[in-house]
Amino acid sequence: MRSEATPFVGGPLDGRVLDVLVGATGHPPKWYRVPVPHPEGGEPTVLVYRRVALAPSPRLGLHRGWRYEYDPEGDPDGGPKWPWSRRHGWR
Repeated sequence: MRSEATPFVGGPLDGRVLDVLVGATGHPPKWYRVPVPHPEGGEPTVLVYRRVALAPSPRLGLHRGWRYEYDPEGDPDGGPKWPWSRRHGWR
């Protein structure tokens, strides 16, 4: 598998650059979850980072790569709602 050095912005990982595995398309995952163990052995806290495109290149307008921004709400379901993914009361 191929990995890509990806910077993290905000939250506890601010300023760090981690190697993130990329998929078949060459893109890292849209959401990056980091489980942080609880000091007293309780339920771990999960930090959520959202993938954002870096600034576009000046000539072609293509993005130069990706970075992850901290999402304090941690809501990975903020995308479009497709009709076939909805739960209906009828079958």
